[in-house]
Amino acid sequence: MSNLDSVTVLPDLIQYATKLKDTEDWVAFRPGVTAHWLYNEGNGGPAAVLLRYEPGARVNLHEHIGYEHIFVIEGDQFDEFGSYPQGTFVISPPGTRHSPGSKNGCVALLIYEKPVRFIEEQ
Repeated sequence: MSNLDSVTVLPDLIQYATKLKDTEDWVAFRPGVTAHWLYNEGNGGPAAVLLRYEPGARVNLHEHIGYEHIFVIEGDQFDEFGSYPQGTFVISPPGTRHSPGSKNGCVALLIYEKPVRFIEEQ
């Protein structure tokens, strides 16, 4: 999905993500991390994406230009602020920086109002 034209309802997001996890319906995002876009307005606008981290994968340090919301659907995630098991919801306000990763692999929902600015490129 890229843009939404109408209301989209995912009645059981956890089940949706679980079924999707082992399919080929993912695109490369960063090394060891793939993405399934729910919507992406582009041009610096809002987006929602499921990210699938392989065990040991980590996204480089980046700064949030707008709010980012992360919900860990499955597995574990961590960053400089702590460790987040399945079911954790993390809100990163504008101006915050982190480098999220996963020890054992995870699937997380990210919703952001503006794309991040990478501080360190891979």
